Amino acid sequence: MLFYEGDDWMIRERKDSMKKKIMNKVTTAVHGGEKFGEWADSLTTPIFQTSTYVFKNSEEIRKFASGARERYEYARYGNPTQRVAEEKLAELEGTEDCLLFDSGMSAVSSTLLAFLSSGDHMVTVDDAYKKTLHFCSNVLPRFGIGCSVVPMGDYAAMEEAVSGKTKILYSESPTNPYLNIADFEKLREIKERHGLLLIIDSTFGTPYNQHPADWGADIVIHSATKYLGGHNDLLAGAVLGGKEAVKKVRDYQGTVGGIIEPHAAYLLLRGIKTFGLRMERHNSNGMAVARFLSTCPHIKRVYYPGLESHRDHAPAARQMKGFGGVVTFEMDTDIEGVYRFLDGLKLCKIAPSLGGVESLITNPASLSYSDVSREERLALGITDGLVRLSVGIEDPEDITADLKNAIDRI
Repeated sequence: MLFYEGDDWMIRERKDSMKKKIMNKVTTAVHGGEKFGEWADSLTTPIFQTSTYVFKNSEEIRKFASGARERYEYARYGNPTQRVAEEKLAELEGTEDCLLFDSGMSAVSSTLLAFLSSGDHMVTVDDAYKKTLHFCSNVLPRFGIGCSVVPMGDYAAMEEAVSGKTKILYSESPTNPYLNIADFEKLREIKERHGLLLIIDSTFGTPYNQHPADWGADIVIHSATKYLGGHNDLLAGAVLGGKEAVKKVRDYQGTVGGIIEPHAAYLLLRGIKTFGLRMERHNSNGMAVARFLSTCPHIKRVYYPGLESHRDHAPAARQMKGFGGVVTFEMDTDIEGVYRFLDGLKLCKIAPSLGGVESLITNPASLSYSDVSREERLALGITDGLVRLSVGIEDPEDITADLKNAIDRI
C-alpha cells in the first residue's frame, strides 16, 4: 500500500493486499471515499433521500439474493450517501471498513451487544463518558453480561479483573472529562495475553491525532457528532475496524436499527471535507488556551495531555500527533463562583457538547451530573469547580481574552 509521510511516498504491505493510495490526512478528508462524477456528473455526493430501492426485473432479484451483485435494497441496511462517508472515514482511520450509526451511544451500545452474550464479561475504565459507564454497569447486567470498572491507568487492576469469561477490553482515550490517555502498548499486551477484543473510543483523539488500530485496537469508535462533523449540526456515530469485525456489528444493526439517515450522512461528508484544517486549529488553540489557563488566578489545575504537567503526557506524546481542543480545568471557588465565571463569558457559549467550530464550555457538576447526588459525583471525581472547555477555531487571543474577563468576575 502507498502511504504519504511528510514529503515521501513509501510502500507497506497490508493483510488484505489492497493497492490503495493513502494520502495526507488533509487531502484524504477532501478526496477519500468520494466517487466524483458517478451520479449525474455531480462533484458533491447527493443525498439519497429514499427508504427503498427498485429492482428492474426478476434477474436483478436473483443476482442480489445469490450474492452475485451488491446493491441497495432498503434504507435500514444502508444508502449510498452513508457508504461514501463510511469509506472516507475508513481511509482517515486507516481501517478496512466503517459503519455509521445515528449517534455515538448507538455505536457504543450496538457494538458491545453485537459481541457480548449472556454469561460474558467485559472490563472498562472509570474515567469515561457518563452514559457509556451507565450502559456498561446498569444495562448490560440486565442481559446477564458482567462488567468490571477499573481505575483509568491502573493496568494491574485491569488485568486482575480479566477472567475466563472476559471478552472485551474497553477504554476511551483521551477520556472524558480528565483527558487521561490509555497506554495503547500496555492495552495491547493485556489483550494479546488473554485473547480479548480491544475497543477504543477515540472521539477526543480523532483520526487526525491518533490511530488506535495501529497499536492493536480491533475496533475504534467515534461520536461523529463531535470533531468529525465539526459544526454542531448533526448526530452520528462510527465503528471502524477489520471487515469481519465491522460485518458483525453491521448484521446486528440490520436487526435492531440505529442507521444514520441520508441527510445526516451528507452533513457529515461536508463537515469532514474541512476536518484536517479544523483539527490543526483545534490543536494549536487547545495548547494555547491550556498554557494561558495555567497562568491564571482561580485556576487550581489544568488537565490537557499536551502539557508536561498532565499525568499521561508521556504516552500522549508517543501516540498522538496533536492533543485536540478540549481543555478541562478546576477552579478554586465554590459553585457560585463558577456560575459568576460562566455568566461572565461572551464568546464561549455554555453548552454540553464539544468538537465544533464554536468554543463551548460546561460545568459537569451542574449539568451532566445534576441527576446524581453530590457524594456520588465527588466519588467519580466531578468536583464543583470542574469546568470542561471545548476550544473552537476562533482567534486564540479572542478566546483567552473572554476567559480572562470572566475569571476577573470571580
